[in-house]
Amino acid sequence: MGQDSTQRARKLGILVSSSPDTDSFRHTFGVVSAALEAGCDVYAYCIDEAVKGVARPEVQSLKGRGLKLYACAYGAHHHGVPVDDSAAFAGLTVVSDLIAGTDRFVSFN
Repeated sequence: MGQDSTQRARKLGILVSSSPDTDSFRHTFGVVSAALEAGCDVYAYCIDEAVKGVARPEVQSLKGRGLKLYACAYGAHHHGVPVDDSAAFAGLTVVSDLIAGTDRFVSFN
């Protein structure tokens, strides 16, 4: 999925709800890493238990590589996760926008 100057980057949207101590959460961010390496624009939205993992160093390092990271503001409040610059904290409208605005949208539970 590499690109030259005439191609636009493909957009991948990912929703993850699993706890950061699960294989599903780790797999999600492995997919993110691979997609970034392939030249995709990647947008990830953490919801439910996944909001607990947004500040993890391995997730934050992906932001430095281009990941656009979002997290559920309600979920953060519910789980006691500080709303800070580790992610763009927002509501579910962002998920709808990601579904509509990406070439592919996947979910990991």
